[in-house]
Parts: sequence; C-alpha cells; structure tokens
Amino acid sequence: MVGDRFNVIDKVKGGGMVRRWQKRLRNASRVDLASLRQYRSEARVLRSQLAELIHVADERLSTASGGLQKPPTADWAWRPEIWRGRLARTGHVAPKSGQAVGKELRLFHDCPRQELVVRQLRNVGSDDLAPYGLRLDVMAFEGSFLSYAVDLPDEVLDELKKTHLIGMAVRAELERPIKIFSRLNIQHGPNTEQIVRELPLHETEVMVEFDLAYTHLNEKRAEGVWVDIIFDTPAMNQINLRDLTFVRRPRAAL
Repeated sequence: MVGDRFNVIDKVKGGGMVRRWQKRLRNASRVDLASLRQYRSEARVLRSQLAELIHVADERLSTASGGLQKPPTADWAWRPEIWRGRLARTGHVAPKSGQAVGKELRLFHDCPRQELVVRQLRNVGSDDLAPYGLRLDVMAFEGSFLSYAVDLPDEVLDELKKTHLIGMAVRAELERPIKIFSRLNIQHGPNTEQIVRELPLHETEVMVEFDLAYTHLNEKRAEGVWVDIIFDTPAMNQINLRDLTFVRRPRAAL
C-alpha cells in the first residue's frame, strides 16, 4: 500500500495532473472495469494525501495569522483539531452515544431516537480566529443528557500544580437560549477531581476558569484531563461552537 501511495504521488508530480484527472473523469462512464478500478484506487490514495495536506495547511495558516493567541501570563495554550483544520469525516447523522468527532472529542447522550446531527463547518466571519466550527442540530430530544467530552493533550499535565488555573474560552451561537455547563475532570490514580462552571452566555465569546487550588489533586499522580460541555434542555435547537480554546496559567499568590 505504501508503494501505491508513492506511485500515485510520482505520477502527479511532473505537471499535467489536472488535465490527467479531467480526462479520466470524462472517460469514467465508458472505460473498461479494470481501468475504472485503477482510477478509483489512485483517486482514493490521492484524496487521503490531499486531506492530510489541507488539514496541516489550515492549522499552520490559522496560527500564522494570529489564530491562537496565548495570554502573556499563560504557560500553555491549545485549540482542539476540530477548530484547527478540516476533518476527514466532517459529519455524523443520528450518532450513537460515545461517537468520536475527530481524535479529541466525543458526543454523549441518552436520546433513544438519536435525532441529532453533528458536523464541522467552515467559519467565514470576519472576527473568526478558528478556521472551522462545530454545529450540533438537535430535534425532538427525549433523553436526559447531551454533552461533548474533550480530551486535553498530555502537555497540560507537564508540571501541573494545584497553583494552576485552567481556562476555557468559547465562541458560541444558539438558536434559542439554554444553559450550558462545563466540567473539568482530572484523573489522578483511582480518583477524579471535578470542577463545574456555568458558561455565562450573555455574550458570544465567554471564558471560564477552573481553579485547581480548590481540589484535592495529587500532583504526582495526574494521569488525564478532559472537559465535559453539557447542554441543558437542548431540544429543538442549533448549537454552534465557532471556537474552543484552552489555556493554563499560574495562580496569583494570595
């Protein structure tokens, strides 16, 4: 398979790539089946390579244009991949609970009819710093909970102390107002520390901070960090998260 990938790349290097694929498209309805299978195989390999290139380019170009602005006092900042670049699979219709959306986010719910659609969209607003956003369309929701779980990378654990604050900034747009809660979870050994904050959604962009000084965190045993974004009474709503970023900063001395 690796050899096939490089063969396709070699074939398109020397110019005429667009003309070659335009010709294949014109001939696709009448070429023999063996040739058609070869076209499809090469197209799939090329599509995979182009998707990877587009994702990396989106991420780097958004960063180069000031996409992720780390505050001067922060020692770590991060934006999940969904908001950085285009995913290979951009949408899920009637997703089951636990459905992964990209590598770092999962959707959880107990809606028996699964009347949900989640999809990644291109941000086009002049004030958007993230190139992509995430839309959740909720129909007649009959369950008792609906939430995203975002896994934070291991870098947030480096020298993590109880003197740290972890901040989450959200740009959200709702079809109708609802309450949204965020819950920070830090696993340390057999225990999990949790801090809950309600998002003050009177503005498009909001930020909440989780103060680790109010936890019983065992700094030497911290193993994983994730944040749950919980939607209260979400039925018949469209929830757009246009951006989501996290920062870590040391707490001011008391």
